[in-house]
Amino acid sequence: MAPTIVAVPFAIALTMKVDTVNIYLVTTGKLHPVVVELVTDEGITGIGEAAIAYGLGGTAAAGMIKDLSERMIVGRDPSRIEALWSEMYDHSFWAKGGGAIVFAAISAIEQALWDIKGKALGVPVHELLGGKMKDRVRVYANGWYGAARTPAQLAQAAERPLRDGYRALKCYPLASPDENGLRHVSARSVDRDFANLAFEKIKALRAAVGSEVELMLDLSGGLTTAETIRLCRRFEELDIAWIEEPADPFDVGALAKISEHVNIPVAVGERLYTRHGFRKVFEAQAADIVQPDVGNTGGIMEVKKIAAMAEAYSMRVAPHNCGSSLSTAASLQVSACIANFMTLEIYPYFPERPGYVQVLENPPEERIKDGFLEVSQAPGLGVTLSGDRLRPFLWAQCAASN
Repeated sequence: MAPTIVAVPFAIALTMKVDTVNIYLVTTGKLHPVVVELVTDEGITGIGEAAIAYGLGGTAAAGMIKDLSERMIVGRDPSRIEALWSEMYDHSFWAKGGGAIVFAAISAIEQALWDIKGKALGVPVHELLGGKMKDRVRVYANGWYGAARTPAQLAQAAERPLRDGYRALKCYPLASPDENGLRHVSARSVDRDFANLAFEKIKALRAAVGSEVELMLDLSGGLTTAETIRLCRRFEELDIAWIEEPADPFDVGALAKISEHVNIPVAVGERLYTRHGFRKVFEAQAADIVQPDVGNTGGIMEVKKIAAMAEAYSMRVAPHNCGSSLSTAASLQVSACIANFMTLEIYPYFPERPGYVQVLENPPEERIKDGFLEVSQAPGLGVTLSGDRLRPFLWAQCAASN
């Protein structure tokens, strides 16, 4: 007897429209989240964040969100995410070729659209992207080093994240602490003593954490190609997981040359926008690990597309993430369903900074255990905006005309 097939009606039936767009610009402390909240006429809301972590460009990103929302989002069907993304991309026009501001704004809106769709269907976003491949994702700690200046201070600072269960750490051997956090090399050259100090700091760090902890080094593209190769060759003996941004990310030739001459994987991507921005890196085989940021490269689906391109070139994906907990929540959804996923960046000690504003009621970082972050099964992005904390930072409101 043939089995009985019961037809279950499945219709998204999203007849809702985006009714109001609230834009929040946090202006206190050292971290300045730019958050968008899309409110539909059926009361379902979606949230997203533009990755403008330290305030430079925050007002511009908020303004771009306002422009895009007023012209292309308010009054529209939020379920048509690909169509709305393409419209925002195509009609940004003068900024179409790339840029942190326009793509950060598009990213924030796109995240919020996915949040709405997931909530409307009662499923987490990762279910709409093909389903999760893992129940928890591996994370690594950044921002743990405080004001460490010497090899001994850096080694001592690593004790805390290790106690907290992290088994992968990233730091900046060429950076120096200042009142804004870190000052990176901008003169394109350092003297021998400075280079020796950079090496000795990482040597002391490796000795302190042991051989089982992964170390990632971010050079922020500060040196010339020749100096970078020379320094990185010294780092080779310290078993480094990757060298991040050893050159300007737009200088694909320099990236390829460094990758060819240094026996450490090269990672790049936090300042590349959309799959089009990553294309030359892929074609030149100029890196081993790509780091798209869900808050500035175009959003959740764009990271998924970049990851698929990376997989075709046998590269891994380690999403960049230095925004608020909302950025972590969005990054987690797409990280869970990437086949070539490696690890996700976390700043576990951001909340201790003076003036820090936690934008969520239920930050996902609270679920980190032993260096892994559990994937939420709650609908949408799985998080709730903290309206009470953000209300004082309402920057603009775009509403449909009655």
